[in-house]
Amino acid sequence: MTAVATPNALASGRLPKMAPWGVLVGSWVVMGGILALLAAGGLLDAVSPVAVIFWGTVLYIGAIYVISRLVEGHRQATDRFVTALVVTAFIIALLPLVSLLTTVIGNGLNRFDLEFFTFSMRNVVGEGGGAAHAISGTLLITLAATIISVPIGLMTAIYLVEYGNNSRLAKGVTFLIDVMTGIPSIVAGLFAYALFAIFLGPGVRLGFAGAIALSVLMIPVVVRSCEEMLRLVPNELREASFALGVPKWLTVVKVVLPTSIAGITTGIMLAIARVIGETAPLLVVAGFTASLNTNLLAERMQSLPVFVFSSYANPGVDTQAYIDRAWAGALTLILIVMLLNLVARLIARFFAPKLGR
Repeated sequence: MTAVATPNALASGRLPKMAPWGVLVGSWVVMGGILALLAAGGLLDAVSPVAVIFWGTVLYIGAIYVISRLVEGHRQATDRFVTALVVTAFIIALLPLVSLLTTVIGNGLNRFDLEFFTFSMRNVVGEGGGAAHAISGTLLITLAATIISVPIGLMTAIYLVEYGNNSRLAKGVTFLIDVMTGIPSIVAGLFAYALFAIFLGPGVRLGFAGAIALSVLMIPVVVRSCEEMLRLVPNELREASFALGVPKWLTVVKVVLPTSIAGITTGIMLAIARVIGETAPLLVVAGFTASLNTNLLAERMQSLPVFVFSSYANPGVDTQAYIDRAWAGALTLILIVMLLNLVARLIARFFAPKLGR
């Protein structure tokens, strides 16, 4: 009897390792050509790189499935289809960020010069001037808000994790923190304005009031991030410390906090990034000015978000000069956030517990 060989569906042909990337790039090229033809025919105003990448990636899903189905069979084609969906979701998620960065960098470099960082807008009505007063105000207000928020948020998180034990007070604090997390920023600004108006009268505008408004927004973020990091510390470390006769407060200071310092630092930086770009509360309580003011307790204080808003919303005679300064201010704000995250990573790496012997 002659044996009849049966085909093995699991041993079908295989695409080269770099085939998916080649199909992806080819899809972008094909879609770029299609959009270019549409633009040449007057059906589109211009060919956008973001549109090319988006529609090319969508085309890639169908292309990689069809090619894999013809070469590798149904099972592998389904696997590649799902993988293509994941890749597409990742690329689509990156597109807004890439588009934002390219737009801000392309427009902000026009005024990204030394004068922009060393001059204020005092007595400037056209070209020239800078955002030194806004940069100084942003750093001072954010620093003050951080000094207020971090101790309060960290100690609240320590209480909830180490001492609360699901008590009624701990549950109440947790509920209030959840409510504060969803408070609109303008409400925080109005709260700070009402608080200072009680003592200093209506119409008060202070940099410190802006710091109070930002701290209202920052505290719940600090509490939540620090609480999660403290809960990740293994209980075995606490129990080992207690077994050696170390009191609880010293265990928290010497064991729990050093173990979670990297995550706590990252959480604090995220909280700072959350509030450093807020415009509404600072517009209400800190106001805006064209002069440099380094005193948080006296007079109005400009900030970068308000500077960008006022430059774009209320341009002077030379409109383009104000627009250029607005884009440069936005680019500066992004760079400050990136620098803060870099510093946070360095601090986390330096203070992280050493695991080696």
